Amino acid sequence: MKATFSPREIVSELDRFIVGQKDAKRAVAIALRNRWRRLQLDDKLREEVLPKNILMIGPTGVGKTEIARRLARLAGAPFLKVEATKFTEVGYVGRDVEQIVRDLLEVGISLVREEKRKAVQARAHIAAEDRVLDALVGPGATPSTRESFRRRLRSGELDDKEIEIEVQAGGAGMPMFDIPGMPGAQMGAVSLNDFFSRMTGRTRTRRTTVVEAYAPLLAEESDKMLDQDSIVQDAIRQVENNGIVFLDEIDKICAREGVRVGDVSREGVQRDLLPLIEGTTVSTKHGAVKTDHILFVASGAFHVAKPSDLLPELQGRLPIRVELSALTREDMKRILTEPEASLIKQTIALMATEGVTLVFTPDAIDAIADAAVSVNSAVENIGARRLQTVVERVLDEISFSAPDRSGETVTIDAPYVQAAVGDLAKNADLSRFIL
Repeated sequence: MKATFSPREIVSELDRFIVGQKDAKRAVAIALRNRWRRLQLDDKLREEVLPKNILMIGPTGVGKTEIARRLARLAGAPFLKVEATKFTEVGYVGRDVEQIVRDLLEVGISLVREEKRKAVQARAHIAAEDRVLDALVGPGATPSTRESFRRRLRSGELDDKEIEIEVQAGGAGMPMFDIPGMPGAQMGAVSLNDFFSRMTGRTRTRRTTVVEAYAPLLAEESDKMLDQDSIVQDAIRQVENNGIVFLDEIDKICAREGVRVGDVSREGVQRDLLPLIEGTTVSTKHGAVKTDHILFVASGAFHVAKPSDLLPELQGRLPIRVELSALTREDMKRILTEPEASLIKQTIALMATEGVTLVFTPDAIDAIADAAVSVNSAVENIGARRLQTVVERVLDEISFSAPDRSGETVTIDAPYVQAAVGDLAKNADLSRFIL
């Protein structure tokens, strides 16, 4: 993470994409800055400072997941979003919670590899260019021929020319399988094939255009210049110190009082999560990963269950509670127009690709927000996601006929919106099925 990001800057960055929810933004901003603060401490004290894990509570569609997504981009740290419902207690069919850390490490390795590839990019580019020239003129061409082709290559004249390149044969698309009795030692046909192709130097010929040949060749040449072991070690360090896990739908693994049906492994998942959040060592195929300093951000709507239905030990491991408020009509209006890639801006841009100019009047924005709020209150409150439903309904006719209306300007006002969704929004039975 960039040390220059203060909590205030993190919040203002999140404000560009997410409306409201100041408390949640402040909590994640402080947690993120605390990661950096901890790394400035001396080694002895650093080990003692544990992350303050967060529990976000709020109805669906108010921005919990969006905050986590934007935070990951901002942090530049290994980040993984998982649904708690994916996992089951050990002994039942389903995924083991330790898989979270293994997946997070894979994310970390990809991040570190991309970073290190940038450092050798210039050298890798020259090596890739030489391989493209070999494919164009052959390895035995005279230096003058190669140089004239190199000039044409760099000017882009040969971009569309088809060539045959030799790339390492990989075993993509084949299933992974666990080695019995060795958790985390997931040995797949992919990694086996990869291993054997590296050992034997097995390659395959691929026919492609010059411009498309660069990506695989650059990746291959960069990897030759990199030390794979140091990438893995760096990634493990990054994951252990800066990793962030966003555990969504945590309320779905609460065992509710008096309800035993379907709760068979819910409490078991919570028990399995305890050591992971508290700090344990997980074995992966790349080595052991300690989870003591990974930041866990859990979130749930808690419609039916309550945060107090979680195991007390798990509640204790999520000390920072943040409540996200339900969206008001004013929030809905702001969501439609304010964020950098707001729904209205997306819609106008999509129609512009067909040559149709869309104009939304202020009263149309009001009408869309009103329709979303009234359906949310009458049927099921799905928060800001309802806006997408309503906007799609309003644009149904225009989206369908746009290719035939190129050059037209369409103004969407309140009467237009009411004509499209008014009756549906009023009729609760209809809106239950259609909106």
